[in-house]
Amino acid sequence: MSLHKPKQILLVDDDQLFLKLIEQVFKKSGFTCTRAGSAEAAIELLEKGEVIPDLILSDYEMLKMNGFEFRAYLMNQPRFQDIPFVFLTFFSDKDFIEKGLDLQAIDYVIKDTPINVIVSKVNNILFAVDKQRELSENEVKKAAKSLNIKSIPVKAPQIDGFEVDFWHMAYHDIPGGDFIDFIKVSDRYNFIVLGDIMGKKWMAWFFTFGFLSYVRSAVRFAAFNNEYSTSKILQQVNAIICFDEVLQDILSSLSLLLIDTETGKITYSGAGDLPLLYYSSKANELQMISSSGLLLGLFEEGNYSEKEIVLGQGDRLFVFTDGMIDFIDATGKKSDYNQFSKALKPFMKKDNNFTDIVSNLFDRDLNEQVDDRSIISIYKN
Repeated sequence: MSLHKPKQILLVDDDQLFLKLIEQVFKKSGFTCTRAGSAEAAIELLEKGEVIPDLILSDYEMLKMNGFEFRAYLMNQPRFQDIPFVFLTFFSDKDFIEKGLDLQAIDYVIKDTPINVIVSKVNNILFAVDKQRELSENEVKKAAKSLNIKSIPVKAPQIDGFEVDFWHMAYHDIPGGDFIDFIKVSDRYNFIVLGDIMGKKWMAWFFTFGFLSYVRSAVRFAAFNNEYSTSKILQQVNAIICFDEVLQDILSSLSLLLIDTETGKITYSGAGDLPLLYYSSKANELQMISSSGLLLGLFEEGNYSEKEIVLGQGDRLFVFTDGMIDFIDATGKKSDYNQFSKALKPFMKKDNNFTDIVSNLFDRDLNEQVDDRSIISIYKN
């Protein structure tokens, strides 16, 4: 099998000699390897984002946290549960194998197996995973085309006193977990929605419509009752999702903004989203505006707060998903909010120039894209 891009393997074993030996063989076969001497060390690497492996090859017998406990932990983490997992063990009895496969491990490898055979087996597993991913991605594209429904709007809304623009780039041109909506409920009130389904990779697109439908319903219901509280709307959406049998195990971030054209004020509430970036033309500074709300679907009580933002003439507000700050470099996947903010700052001194920003900053792939990228710009004219 020819690898167009080196596959990243996370090797987890407390036998340092075996770990170094197997790493050398994998590297000679064209893989990129990261070693972890325990399950705890592997979790730390994953949590810090220092490694995003294509596959985890883990020993079973380890001190403190064994391989089963390690796998069970990963299965409860949306970011890591879909990483292909293979057990490495001296055991070959039926009960052990069944327990490992019950934890949705792709396979197991006996340690006595010649190392070159282990490498070939991992190669075949990754080839099968890639083929399955390719088939799944094609199914998503076919579904999106045949259903003719979109989680990203075609154009930005016209809102008195403001210029709203947005930009979206799907990861590998596959409909993904980011969703955007603009909901006008009256001449005075306009809602802006930006969300990101967590974890589900190429399957995330299917869940965006469930979240969008609940958000739209909650917004319309609030408007009908003349209650314009973004935090209450988020709480209603969250409560419904927590009791939805299909969506209750799906997590999503969400930024919800309400523009009041009569007062010129923007009300903002967030659910596990990134801080907004606010540019003050008077001070010529970019500032963060954070919210304290939890991801939708995490707990029944989301503790959502509200922030009131008043834009002066020439001020801007940016709302974006984590695909804008995530990238891969030679050391692996990284997230750098400050780097994104610094890259954005030089474009702020001109009048609303979102087209220039898109063509010169967003559309120029300085670092490899690892997720959907979405950003909304609100400019006070």
